[in-house]
Amino acid sequence: MRRPHWWRLLVLLAICLPAEAHQINLVTVRVALTPDRTVSVELGLKGSDVDRLIGTKVYDARQDAVDPAAVEAARAAILAYFDRHLAVTGGGAACRPNDAAILPDGDGIVYRNSFTCADAAGSIVYRSTVLTERDKAARQVVLIAQGKSEMQALLDAEMTTVILSAAPPSLFSTMWRYLVTGVEHIFLGYDHIAFLLAVVLWARRLIPVVKIVTAFTVAHSFTLSLAALDLLVIPSRVVEPAIAASIVFVAAENFFSRDVDRRWRVAFLFGLVHGFGFAGALREVGLSPNAVVPSLVAFNIGVEIGQVAIIAVALPILHLADQLSAKDRSEPVRAAGLVYTLSAVIGLLGGHWLLARIFEA
Repeated sequence: MRRPHWWRLLVLLAICLPAEAHQINLVTVRVALTPDRTVSVELGLKGSDVDRLIGTKVYDARQDAVDPAAVEAARAAILAYFDRHLAVTGGGAACRPNDAAILPDGDGIVYRNSFTCADAAGSIVYRSTVLTERDKAARQVVLIAQGKSEMQALLDAEMTTVILSAAPPSLFSTMWRYLVTGVEHIFLGYDHIAFLLAVVLWARRLIPVVKIVTAFTVAHSFTLSLAALDLLVIPSRVVEPAIAASIVFVAAENFFSRDVDRRWRVAFLFGLVHGFGFAGALREVGLSPNAVVPSLVAFNIGVEIGQVAIIAVALPILHLADQLSAKDRSEPVRAAGLVYTLSAVIGLLGGHWLLARIFEA
């Protein structure tokens, strides 16, 4: 149902008015949600509306103010009313309320309380029928604060709830999201792809490739975990040029050595550097606060899947090139010209990235 545009004016008016100026038939509420799923509620209500709802006599019309002593005397009755008409739930279960306060506030009263929802699964919902259960024309302006962001909602006799936080995602969906992120990062990380290609260009047997990929994975997983958990963080202005330098090194090495069997050592050494680069990408996404270790593991697995996919595509292409260039197809060899050409291209790319990153830093 479309609401009339005047409700937006009510929102602005309620927010801009001084705290002590409460309006008849209008409840103003500020709800704040913290990362630990604690909800604090501060609600303001006109003194005359309090008397109308509960049958108290806290409001003096001549003074247009409430009597603090009368508010204190009616505290139990006011709290009982709020207990019946205001609630915060998590997944449909009531969040645990803390000690509430009722304070005089100029011409009205202020209700303050906090609700602990850490043990309540599912969406966190604020529900209130304060005043609206008595007067269908009444409105509740709700300002919702979460971190640095704020939003407004308008409640009435028909609309009595507002969702503060959606239910946290399942562990499976969280891990799947980080796994996909890891795969995407390796596919979009052209420098990592260039390194992997350069380091296997001379490889013609599977065992050396397995050793290279395993060494690279173990190394980058180690430093990625250290950096993602803030145990050891190296600035990107150091890491990014170092990654580019590793590409230049392995590309240049292809001109002087064809010893693929020992290349796992180089892959391990530079894998430590690349791990800090992966961590930089992961920090941009952020680890899930409810599943730090699973999300970290899933991201690592995603990176590994991406690496295996790249190698699985590159090796058959190189093998096909061996077959096409070999004079004796029964005993094909890796064409040196092909390796040198690809290494030169990769080396030039690495050199370009190295210079660009040094001067950017």
